[in-house]
Amino acid sequence: MLETGLTSLELCAGGGGQALGLEMAGFGHQGLVEIDARCCETLRFNRPHWQVFEQDLETFDGSPFKGIDLLAGGLPCPPFSKAGKQLGKADERNMFPAALRLIDEIRPRAVMIENVRGILDAIFDDYRKYVSGQIQKLGYKTDWRLLNASDYGVSQLRPRVVFVAIRKDLSANFDWPTPHPHSPPTVGEKLFDLMAARGWVGAKAWKEKANEIAPTVVGGSKKHGGPDLGPTRARAAWATLGVDGLGIVDEAPQRDFVGMPRLTVPMVARIQGFPDDWIFTGKKTPAYRQVGNAFPPPVACAVASQLRACLMEQTVVSIAKKRRTA
Repeated sequence: MLETGLTSLELCAGGGGQALGLEMAGFGHQGLVEIDARCCETLRFNRPHWQVFEQDLETFDGSPFKGIDLLAGGLPCPPFSKAGKQLGKADERNMFPAALRLIDEIRPRAVMIENVRGILDAIFDDYRKYVSGQIQKLGYKTDWRLLNASDYGVSQLRPRVVFVAIRKDLSANFDWPTPHPHSPPTVGEKLFDLMAARGWVGAKAWKEKANEIAPTVVGGSKKHGGPDLGPTRARAAWATLGVDGLGIVDEAPQRDFVGMPRLTVPMVARIQGFPDDWIFTGKKTPAYRQVGNAFPPPVACAVASQLRACLMEQTVVSIAKKRRTA
């Protein structure tokens, strides 16, 4: 694990996608805030040493974390998602006001917030300007950027918006991550060993058919029943890869299985960019929702690594100046 001495606080941590990416980039979590008990169980299971606060962000006190290096979060997406009503600031699930309060309380050196592509729609232009303006008043330089997960090694078409704010005296050295020069593995290449784990004789033929990256994995709603891979259009896209998107199963196909296989939670997690040793606890449906709603760790790591470089370079410069004036 990369040791940098940089600290972070994670808001709306979910099943740990962004938190894991920040850890990979060298940030040490001082706390993670998440209201969903099942997500908290997953976080504690995988990282028992993390301090997980199972509570509402609206009531969370950020004062003990004043001055940390990075305040990060994956704020709820439904207020801005094209799949919903796009109520934005009028949606009761909008957590940007709580995030703005905490940024003011904590005054971190940098901020990193992830959300859906829909937040860049024209309907939210005024709200984005409002959010940026409030943070700029606190002395930060801000930017919004649309990133595609497939540009950073994730085998999936998953556009996500990342908002970054850096204290103005530190911001000169920040650059957004450069996309990888090579395409990510196809679904077949990525999942072949998992599909063949129980001896399925059709696994090799399936691998050849699954010769593209995946469509966007969706997390689903708690209002609906069991998990599936999305609405009709998404399931049709999965079908072209030889995957039955009508549900998630507990195990890979048996040796004599015939037809289109369904994915398991570990398979979907691998498509999202999670390492195989990251375990989503609990039953299949809530575990799948954690995976589907996650920010792919490789993308979070790519952005956080650029923030790390920016913050550490400025730290070195500051130390050098102190030594010259000592």
